[in-house]
Order: sequence, then C-alpha cells, then structure tokens
Amino acid sequence: MKYKLGDFVRFVDEKMEGFVTRIIDDNMIGVTGEDDFEIPVLASKVTTVHGYEAPGTSKTKIEEEKVVTGEFKTKGVYVGVVSDAKANSVVHFYIINETSFQLLVSLTTDKQSNFKGEFGGIVKPQSTEKIYSAQLADLQLWPKFIFQAIYFTTQNAEPPAPLVVNEKFKAKDFSSTKKQLPLLNQSGWLIQLDEPEMVIDAQKLKESFFKTPEEKITVEKPKGEVDLHIEKLRDDYQFLNSAEILQIQLTHFQKALDAAIVHQLPEVIFIHGSGNGTLRHEIHKILGKHQKIETFMDARKEKFGYGATRVVLK
Repeated sequence: MKYKLGDFVRFVDEKMEGFVTRIIDDNMIGVTGEDDFEIPVLASKVTTVHGYEAPGTSKTKIEEEKVVTGEFKTKGVYVGVVSDAKANSVVHFYIINETSFQLLVSLTTDKQSNFKGEFGGIVKPQSTEKIYSAQLADLQLWPKFIFQAIYFTTQNAEPPAPLVVNEKFKAKDFSSTKKQLPLLNQSGWLIQLDEPEMVIDAQKLKESFFKTPEEKITVEKPKGEVDLHIEKLRDDYQFLNSAEILQIQLTHFQKALDAAIVHQLPEVIFIHGSGNGTLRHEIHKILGKHQKIETFMDARKEKFGYGATRVVLK
C-alpha cells in the first residue's frame, strides 16, 4: 500500500479528488472529498496529486547542529495530536522537541504482539516531526505505541538516559479540551514523554526522621483510608492526560505512606480503584521494595472489591 492517511489523491476515471481518510485493506482505501463524504475506492483507481504537501510531511534532513543560545533545555519531549486540516476524522501524531538536544526518535506500534516500525529519524532542537496518522473513530482499535528517543548534542551537556515510553491511548486521553501546542501553532492534545519517574529516596526519608525541631516539618497524620481517585485529589482532573493523573496519584500515595510511617500507624488502606490496574500495579511495585512495609494485600473485598490495598507497617 503506497498511500497513507492524509495523502491528497485524484480519481483516475472521475473528476474528483480528496484526502485518504481510511486504509481499508491492501487494495482498498477511503477517500473524503469537500463534501466530507467518504468513498471506498480501489487504490489502483487514484493517483497522488504531485506538488501538494500536507503539513508536517516533509522529510527530516540531518543537518549540522546549530549552537543553542541562552538556557540549555534538557526537558520537553512531547507527543502532540492534532486533527487533519482537511479531514477532521484523521488525527496526526507529532514529536515536539522543546529541548536543546537533537533527538534520534523511533515509533513502533504493537498490535497483539505484531510489531511495526512507523517512524525513525532526527528531530532537531525546538522543532517537530510528524510520525503517525490514524482514524480517531478507531481509537479503541489503535495499537500500543512504543516511543524511543536518544539525545545528542555537540555542546558541553550531559545527555539524559535514552527515553522509552509505552503508551496505550484511551478515549479519556482525548476527552479534555484542546489547547495550543508548542512549536506546532495548532490546537490539539499534548502528552509529555519525559516525565520524571517516581524515585524513592530512602536516605532522605531516614534523614527526615532525625531533623532537629527547628528543621522538622510538621507531617499531618493520615486517615486510616486514603482515597487516590483523581477526582478526590484535583478539581481539574478532566484536563489531565493519563500520565499526569498517574503521577499525581503516585505522589499523593507516597506522601500518605511517608506520613503513616512517621506517625507509626500499624496499617493504612489505599483506595486506588480497579480500572485498568496500572495504579494498583505501580503501588504494589513500590510497596514490594519498601523496607518499612511488613506486608500488603487486597483490602476487604466485601467493601472495596479489588479496588483497595491494605498495607501493614513494621
């Protein structure tokens, strides 16, 4: 299949043209014209309109790195998702690089363990590259996305560790209001890929126990049950993406757990909900490595189902 979503094509046998808005199979595509009506057509019955270039489809050229002036930025790698300007049913994915590094980026899709390389190339500092297109209506059928990035610069700056992010998008990721995306100057949805990971610093926690009265910060005693549902933690949760929600929930969990340890509570229950199990998995991963935890288990199923974890402290 030589065509891809967003290509501008003309019918061979008719005076019609439009945008490719669906890849039906190896031989058939869907083309949407000015009337917004999608027509199934054999791929052999259309031809690419030469000279037309959709936004973001230009090839990446490897150029000599320009010296970055001002502050050297090490954070700011995003995926931006925008609707096609001519066919709103199609969305395009862009890598947005706000850092001062050149990025060697790849995108691989995983559909039921069938892997396909979708994009590989250089994304220059303070620039964007289009990496993928999809039908928004088929969101439930989208594959898992595997984003990878390696940082490079000729300047005196230590490159971060290579970035690897696995993301399975859900409808709620696109339920929030669109916002103006950096560098693209278009409205869409923004997902940050280089969010800092949750790191438990046992030494800092230990030091906090032995601070002088002048240094010690008052830690509020947590309740016996800590609700981690995002609507209980933030009023603006509907505008947050899944990565931001998870980070907020884990931060609140960590603070409540530290407070329970400081106040020497015998146990505490964290209500995380059942959902897709991601928050429960991350909490259990942290608890399994924590030296102050005696054991943990599912809380009373008759009250919480599988949506809460009971933690017994040493």
